[in-house]
Amino acid sequence: MDNNTRNAVGNATPRAAVKHIVAGIMACLAAFNFIEAAAQSYPSRPIRLISPFPPGGGSDILCRIMGQAVSKSIGQPVLVDNQPGANTIVGVDIVAKAAPDGYTLVMASSSHTVNATLYAKLPHDSIRDFAPVSLLASTPYIVAIYPGLQATNIKELIALARAKPGQLSYPSAGTGNPSHLSVELFASMAGINLLHVPYKGTSPGVVDLIAGRHALVITTVLSVAPFIKSGKLRALAITSETRSPAMPDLPTVIESGVPGYEVSSWSGVLAPAKTPGPVVNRLHAEFVKSLAAPEVKELFSTQGILPVGNTPEQFVAILQTDIARWAKVIKATGATAD
Repeated sequence: MDNNTRNAVGNATPRAAVKHIVAGIMACLAAFNFIEAAAQSYPSRPIRLISPFPPGGGSDILCRIMGQAVSKSIGQPVLVDNQPGANTIVGVDIVAKAAPDGYTLVMASSSHTVNATLYAKLPHDSIRDFAPVSLLASTPYIVAIYPGLQATNIKELIALARAKPGQLSYPSAGTGNPSHLSVELFASMAGINLLHVPYKGTSPGVVDLIAGRHALVITTVLSVAPFIKSGKLRALAITSETRSPAMPDLPTVIESGVPGYEVSSWSGVLAPAKTPGPVVNRLHAEFVKSLAAPEVKELFSTQGILPVGNTPEQFVAILQTDIARWAKVIKATGATAD
């Protein structure tokens, strides 16, 4: 009951007060019925799925394949709209300010939780302004080194770094990028000091690593797999909690001597805050169902991507945990995007 209704009830006769109460209840029921009706007819027009990345990258490809699969299942086109910029902030903010009707979504990435601390001021709140639908996929990183480095496993790499503090360098796709913070987290947990060299993107840094200008990198499988296969780089470990079915012979960083180290790149769908629960539930069901689509399973298998498909509540918990974890790393390193 709002203040106007309370005042009206307080100043009215008993019969008039009852009328005000009944009117308030009827208004609430009408609003509920409107939401239910909208949810039952949802979707009645195309859905805009924002990809906050440039066209052609791994995250964008995942976004498009998932969009196609959901489109077949849900009966309406899912139109992918590339809105890159500011480490995904541009595309994500469009959804934060969109109408909460389920027709504007974003395929967010792990950068979303990094940005919460990396930027002193964001145009949105990373938790409060969104309705999580589901975390769909998780991709572990690989620890890869220059083959000429005198290390064949993680323990030997750590020993070498301790013998040469601050001398072993690594490239990243930019300050505050997951490829930067993942190494800093590794260095902190292993008790070593490494030299960060930021680049404008992953590829230039990997090229210099192959040339022997750097010692190691922690990055996506997609970025280094061809070079590992050709022998231009050497894979030491994978960053997931358990070994990857796509690379069963590659040990995890945890079993290689750094207990508790686990990082991954993830992709998940966010809707605007206040999107009706029935609409969020329908989206959740459709996206999770689409993880079993043949084209989606093929992409995941070839790229070492792990399907997730968790609940909105579980996704919120992951967002909160990730924000807290990266906040500690960012504050320890002094990384900033401002």
